[in-house]
Amino acid sequence: MPAFTSLSRSLCAAFLGLAAIAVPTGAAQAQAAYPNKPIRLIVPFPPGGGTDMIARTVAQKLADQNKWNVIVDNRPGAGGNLGVDAAAKSAPDGYTLVMGQTSNLAINPTLYPKLPYDPLKDLVPVALVSSSPIVMAAPINSPFKSYADVVAAAKGKPDALTLGYSGNGTVAHLAGELAENAADIKLRHIPYKGAAQAMTDLVGGQIDLYMSSVPTLLGQVRNGKLKVLAITSAKRSSQLPDVPTLAESGYKGFEAVTWFGILAPAGTPAPIVAQLNKAINQALQHAEVAEKLKSEGGDVLGGTSEQFGTLLRAEVPRWGKIVKDSGASLD
Repeated sequence: MPAFTSLSRSLCAAFLGLAAIAVPTGAAQAQAAYPNKPIRLIVPFPPGGGTDMIARTVAQKLADQNKWNVIVDNRPGAGGNLGVDAAAKSAPDGYTLVMGQTSNLAINPTLYPKLPYDPLKDLVPVALVSSSPIVMAAPINSPFKSYADVVAAAKGKPDALTLGYSGNGTVAHLAGELAENAADIKLRHIPYKGAAQAMTDLVGGQIDLYMSSVPTLLGQVRNGKLKVLAITSAKRSSQLPDVPTLAESGYKGFEAVTWFGILAPAGTPAPIVAQLNKAINQALQHAEVAEKLKSEGGDVLGGTSEQFGTLLRAEVPRWGKIVKDSGASLD
């Protein structure tokens, strides 16, 4: 009986070993066939915005070059949290992705005390796509010609100049806070619910200054209704080559940009992440994709999944500190 028991255990162990070998083989075969159905790319904002434009540009090129069916799914709400949460809770099979950005991945974890997802634990970075700087603009007839003029006026009359931006806790809001702190000045903040009313007030001179991404303001700048005083990126924008950076304006090391990247639910198989990363990088190398992103004031990024992960791990605590220092908080 003992011999039989020993033999049974040996056979069971052998069977389990064969089963263990068979499971990865089946998974590998499934991954080799990926994708064999439509891929959903969630955009956590409404159609027509900057994030939506970037997502649709990349999705179209993935469809063209790889013959994949990539469907853009707009899931707006709660500052991008609803869409990101939907992606984080989806099956980790490579068929649900999300276009994340600085606000919903690096800022919102501190801004919202009860965020339903953890960007560092519930998502796996696939590839960075692009970045866009924030600019400080003024009406075309404003007396200010540079950020130095703003600083001089603000020091003379603290809390008198008005600074608008779209939404508390956004990159534009926090970039404005950083610019104030760097210059040791105090501006009166005017948060707007959206860019449309803010643009009307800025062009009409109801507010003195406005912080926003390049795409939001570029049309009005080109139409001669607004002028840009400074830009928050480390280097000048190809769309606004005459506008100095804040770092050039005497605030060494200043940089605050919005970056965009594609992520998948945590647990997505590494071979699928690698396949997606390769395809996205190939898409970004096409001239028409690069031109489209640059025409909206963005810079093409790309790179490995690991590089995106390194950025994310650095940006979450960095922006978290900025949010805490600003005192901003949302339910």
